[in-house]
Amino acid sequence: MSAAPAQPPRRRRWCLRALAVLAALAAYPAFVMIAVYAQWFAAALPGGRNGPADAYRHSLASAIVAYTLSPRCVDWVTAVMERGGQGNPSRAMDAHNNRIGARLGAAAPTWTAMQREVRAAVDHGAIDARSPEQITWRAPDAWQDRLY
Repeated sequence: MSAAPAQPPRRRRWCLRALAVLAALAAYPAFVMIAVYAQWFAAALPGGRNGPADAYRHSLASAIVAYTLSPRCVDWVTAVMERGGQGNPSRAMDAHNNRIGARLGAAAPTWTAMQREVRAAVDHGAIDARSPEQITWRAPDAWQDRLY
């Protein structure tokens, strides 16, 4: 008769579980970033920072998070990362576009529809749009060619 395999020590099991949880937590942001940048590069929009490309990146990322998790997660991230849109025009623009992306993602029936709706919203966006229904970006003199 063979002996049953020995159980790993309790501390080792705890460490393995913690590592698995950390890996899962890291995988989700990586998934969102890969999904966003795959579409973002293909879109070839101008203004990587403060322009239409920035608006697209923020609204798409927020739509993905709202579609896959919850619009509440977008609210939390916006409060933390964008300080709720307070402090400068770029943060205000990003928070505005995050809210629109979250709404589009939460309402989308499919992944493809969500992506299509976000792109259509960006295509109908404008400089300094104030409507909560319209994607916004800053004037071209504020645009920067950056990936973030």
